[in-house]
Formats: sequence, structure tokens, C-alpha cells
Amino acid sequence: MCVIFFYANSNPGPAGYKLILASNRDEFFERKTQTAAKWANAEHVYGGIDMEPGREGGTWLAIGGKNGIYKIGALLNLTGEPKPRNAIAHNIYLHCNNNKLKIGVPLTITKSTTTTKSKLHNEHFLLGRGMIVADFVNSTYDSYIDKYNQDLVSDCAKYTAFNFVSIEIGDPTKPASILHCSNVPPSITKFDEGLCYGFGNSLPETPFQKVHYGRKRFEEIVNNLVKTQNKMDPKMFKTTQEKLIEDLFELLKCKRKFWPDVELNRRAPNWGEYLSALNVSVDDESYGSRTHTIILIDNNDVMHFIEETMAGNDPDGEWIKTHIEKNIV
Repeated sequence: MCVIFFYANSNPGPAGYKLILASNRDEFFERKTQTAAKWANAEHVYGGIDMEPGREGGTWLAIGGKNGIYKIGALLNLTGEPKPRNAIAHNIYLHCNNNKLKIGVPLTITKSTTTTKSKLHNEHFLLGRGMIVADFVNSTYDSYIDKYNQDLVSDCAKYTAFNFVSIEIGDPTKPASILHCSNVPPSITKFDEGLCYGFGNSLPETPFQKVHYGRKRFEEIVNNLVKTQNKMDPKMFKTTQEKLIEDLFELLKCKRKFWPDVELNRRAPNWGEYLSALNVSVDDESYGSRTHTIILIDNNDVMHFIEETMAGNDPDGEWIKTHIEKNIV
């Protein structure tokens, strides 16, 4: 379960923002994750990285900036969906050397092989979805967003159900490109810049109640910012930005349950009420909103990537706070 709210505008004005984004990552607390940072293998990309065995290198949210172009990608699960029709099983071989389970190519078993287990073949393994985001933001091609999504939707049966949100912001004389892609059913939808959007773990036309509320509150925050900008002393920009960040984190940490919810109950009848808050907490399952993220890009191309993520497995314990500020174009 995850949520994302954002506003994108390629030419917002002197005191405006090209991007305002707020997102929660809901995941099992034990899942291995690298906190937000510049990627070692793609120095123009920033975001967290999934370190779960077999899913290493993927991500749920990241941004890449190069040659005057920003690419933002976010992945959200589609709750309660079975495997896509005509799903493709990919042959993944597991082997155990020195008591360490590894994922890799098929093994050639010989007398000298030190493997303690021969290959294990999982007929139902589908590709990790986190690489959908990683591959998109790592690209430096201009106007690549349309082709990327078209290629993705034409070959989407190799993944379990997903919502993929992609944003490309570049030439200020051209509007930002905003696309939503899903594989259940396979579809691509375009959205206009300059508006506030919210997506969760259902299809855009049937949002959960918490997403409906969150988008309205996010829109209020953005509209209040715009009113302030129209009459703002440039010296007050930092103070206004701090208030924006504070308001967005307050939204992401909202624990109010938006229940009952017909669509959420249909998709998750056993856990719907637990998942009905923006800030999810399912204590008995060690699952919930383990990472809060805000990304801002101002009109001077200064990016703020602000993340709060759990340091351990206790949501009431220590949280790691990361704030990356950089002109990444």
C-alpha cells in the first residue's frame, strides 16, 4: 500500500515550484531498504533503493535530473488483484553456496560444484516491479516518457499488478508530461500539468476514500502556497518553503481512518480498516507507512529530497531523516 500526491508545472513563475510531491511508502518493516541518496551507479538519480534479496536495485520512488530534464517515477501496488491475465512466468534459479541463498542464472552441476542444493525452479516468479521506476529515471533521453510507457504496457504481463506514475519536466515552453500506466487492465492515461493529483492502490477512477481526502487537502496546501507567492517578499521564500514542508508531512502522517470504504473493502476485505488511513499501521503484521517522502523543485531548479524513514522495526522508535538539497540540472 502506498499513496502519492503531486503538482507539476514546467513554467511556474519566479517564486513557484516545478514539482511538489508528497508520498508514503507502506511496506513490511523488515524489508531491507537503503535510505534516500544519490545512486552510485547513476549519479544523476536520487531516491531510496530496495535491498530485498531478488529485488535489489529497484525502487518505489526516485528522481533523475540531467540535461535540463527531470524524470520522476513512482510505483504503487494494485491491492487485491490476481496475476495479470496471460502472466508470464520467468525462470529464476536459486542456488545455495556456502549456506547463502543467491539468485542468478541456471547452474551447471558438475562433480566439482560446491552447491549444497541443485537448482530450484519457480514457475510462478514474475519480475520485480521496482526496476520499472529505476529504468525510467535512469534514462537521460528527452521526451522519452511516451515511448517508455508504451513499451511497458505492451510487455506488462511479466509483472504483478501495478500503478506506475511517471512525470517528465523539461523545456519551460512545453507542458510537463504526466502519465499513469497500469497492467490491470493494460492502459496509459495522460494528465494535464498545473493540477493536483493523488493516486493510491486502486485505479484512478475508483480512488480510496483516504486518497480522495488526501488529494483535496494537498490541493488546499498548494493553493494556499500559490496565494502566498503572489504577494510574497523574496526574503520570505525559505520561511514559506519550511511551512510547505511542515504541512505536507502533517498530511502524510495523518492517522485518521477513512472508513468505511467500499472500494478498499472490496480489494482488502480482511485488512481494509487497518489500511484506510494515510499513515498506515498494522502492528500485528509489522507493516505500515515506514517512509515519508517530499520532493520539491523550485523555478531555479533547486531540488529538495526530504525523507523520513524507520531506522528499525518499531514505528515508535528511531526515524532517519534525510534532506538532500541540490541543483541537479
